[in-house]
Amino acid sequence: MPSDHTDDLRLAHVLADDADSLTMSRFKALDLHVVTKPDLTPVSDADEAVEVALRRSLGRARPRDAVLAEESGSKGWGPRRWVIDPIDGTKNFVRGVPVWATLIAVMVEDRVVAGVVSAPALGRRWWAALGGGAWTGKSLSAASPCRVSDVSSLEDASLSYSSLDSWEAVGRQEQFLSLVRRCWRSRAYGDFWSHMLVAEGAVDLAMEPQLALWDMAALAVVVDEAGGTFTSLDGRPGPLGGNALSSNGRLHEQAMAYVGSTNTSAPMYPAAGGTVLNFGASRDKVNSHEYE
Repeated sequence: MPSDHTDDLRLAHVLADDADSLTMSRFKALDLHVVTKPDLTPVSDADEAVEVALRRSLGRARPRDAVLAEESGSKGWGPRRWVIDPIDGTKNFVRGVPVWATLIAVMVEDRVVAGVVSAPALGRRWWAALGGGAWTGKSLSAASPCRVSDVSSLEDASLSYSSLDSWEAVGRQEQFLSLVRRCWRSRAYGDFWSHMLVAEGAVDLAMEPQLALWDMAALAVVVDEAGGTFTSLDGRPGPLGGNALSSNGRLHEQAMAYVGSTNTSAPMYPAAGGTVLNFGASRDKVNSHEYE
């Protein structure tokens, strides 16, 4: 772990510990208060409590750093900023589904230098600092390294995403479905988990067509430090492109050939026997139970 970012990463772990205590105390609570924001997404009292607590802690520990958080926006200025999503996967959280996490990242200018992804209901945490590799475990002292897979063919690749309607909303559903049909397997693990599974090598590709910086900053450094590649759908490195494609690196350009353009014509590739197949020709496979 490089000394330049050790203190930031340790503080991010402390913040994640505090967030875990707050979120777990409200997970499945009968009196959980949930409202709908103007963008029609839910926010719970747990989201708000975590954000307030982490801002307060950062105000004491890093008073000169700026903070960008999902519910309260940006405060402060300067080259260093903390980027926080108090609960990534709030819809899961409010329904009692354990796939949600607190995302905490540190950025210097436009580069993420450290990040922690903490999913207490899953009993999992992932973290990374620039140049220090990616790790998973319950604490800094009990960690295992993360490393992406070595799969190099889409036909052998496992792909994860969040939902099909999100791709329809941005006009890229047909391109996305063409990629799904090309891959060996697809599952909607969703949100942060898709990208952490890429970092672990359990999944080879993960992508989402609409995301904010707080959804991606912590994920990007973990995937990159695990040996993978994290960009926008069009190839912009890092979490600033408004959407995300993470991969083991070997498959990145192949996936971008499908989802990196708004061109609605599906790519055509030779099959094993030399026959050219148009993978945008049929939706039957995607509509089957194989992709539920």
